[in-house]
Amino acid sequence: MNFDLTEDEEMLKALVERFVADHYDPDKRRAYLAEPEGFSRRNWALLGELGLIALPFAPEHGGLGAGATALATVFEVLGRGLVVEPLAEAALLAGGLFERLADDALQAAWMPRLVTGEKRLAFAHREAAARDNWAWVETRAQDNRLSGEKSLVVAGAGADGFVVSARTSGAAGDADGIALFLVEATAPGLEITPWRLVDGGVAATLRLDTVDATPLGGGLAEIAEARSWLALAQSAEALGIMERLFAETLDFLRTRKQFGVALGSFQALQHRMAAQYGQIEQARALLNLAMMTSPEDAAAWRRTIDGAHAFIADAAVALGHEMIQMHGGMGVTDELIIGHGHKRLLMLSRWPETSAATLDRYAGVS
Repeated sequence: MNFDLTEDEEMLKALVERFVADHYDPDKRRAYLAEPEGFSRRNWALLGELGLIALPFAPEHGGLGAGATALATVFEVLGRGLVVEPLAEAALLAGGLFERLADDALQAAWMPRLVTGEKRLAFAHREAAARDNWAWVETRAQDNRLSGEKSLVVAGAGADGFVVSARTSGAAGDADGIALFLVEATAPGLEITPWRLVDGGVAATLRLDTVDATPLGGGLAEIAEARSWLALAQSAEALGIMERLFAETLDFLRTRKQFGVALGSFQALQHRMAAQYGQIEQARALLNLAMMTSPEDAAAWRRTIDGAHAFIADAAVALGHEMIQMHGGMGVTDELIIGHGHKRLLMLSRWPETSAATLDRYAGVS
């Protein structure tokens, strides 16, 4: 089977690699994370100019209409570079939901600026009592006014609007009666409280007090489809981070000496590194399988992505632990990229759901 990238995909990969090489190193990354929104606005604008924000959007809206292979290729490179700009969270997840559900008038008002990065949306679904239950929505919608609280809105700080889930009927936990709404960040009655995540990014808590909202429609089915695309991107990003941490650690073991010899000469460490290399290769095989499965067979496509995501999320965190151990105590310091990567892997393994919840769905028990 041929796993070679097409010419266009190779060019896209080279473009992202150049962006990472020109704009990322550990010091710059720390500076980007320290900004109020947890990423660089200049980098976000540049990603818009390069057409990378447009990647998941349809060509009729000015996007590139990228498929699974192109998306995974780009996010693997972004992961290897530990890029902090929220392409998956803003463009792929929130932007993708908006594009699929918004009517023509809303799309005309928002899509041109979403595609270029001039405006940014965030997805507001998670509530404090929900844990991994996607149907647990207590936020209420009455006459297109929303009341409730969204506890974890990733990349919510500084967003221009929010795609918010709310209940139009039924009780929390019911699969039916959930719809999506567009809420502008400046809407009266909306309180936005930013806070820091484990990886240094900035999320927000939304408190809605009879906030005016524009109905988008949809429900859990549309959220599930968007979640699968997000999981594909996150799996690719995690694989890229795994490769980066492994390469950094391998270089460290080859150069760091103890008792007058390189650490890499110790057989026990060689065995542990070989085991982690095997995990990386298995993760890549599962990601390739997910990319090859056609979205037209929705059930098989989602199940394949769930399987890949469940394995990669756990394997990536375990690899991060091992790479930290190889570096000793300094592995967790902010000076080394190892700690940065591990924190991002922790975030990817727990949002928007835990790997255990993904595995349960893959196994058909949830």
